Amino acid sequence: MTSHVLLIEDEPNIAEAIRFLLSREGCRVSTLHDGIGAAETVRAERPDLVILDLMLPGCSGLDVVEAIRAHPETGATPVMMLTAKGQGRDREAAERAGVTLFMTKPFSNAEMLASVRALVGK
Repeated sequence: MTSHVLLIEDEPNIAEAIRFLLSREGCRVSTLHDGIGAAETVRAERPDLVILDLMLPGCSGLDVVEAIRAHPETGATPVMMLTAKGQGRDREAAERAGVTLFMTKPFSNAEMLASVRALVGK
């Protein structure tokens, strides 16, 4: 896999674990630790995939995905939302906002890799 993944996750341990896992698979991983300016970063970097936490400081993951979807240059970018809040209403809100895939924490490495491969088409 030689894809660029933008990871937006405020929990350092989770961000590092995902970065390590995806880097080991050959992905280039950029990281942000809050939602402020995230949609602009997506437009500037044009990643193959955005992995986005639902609960972020500064700007929620739902706001970020809505901003990504609203812009013609980034509207089709795959977005995987991660959250510890896996209730039905959270999933429905994420789907309404335009999330491509919803994944609850904790997740397995195999599940993360399979999802990333499916979303970047590799």
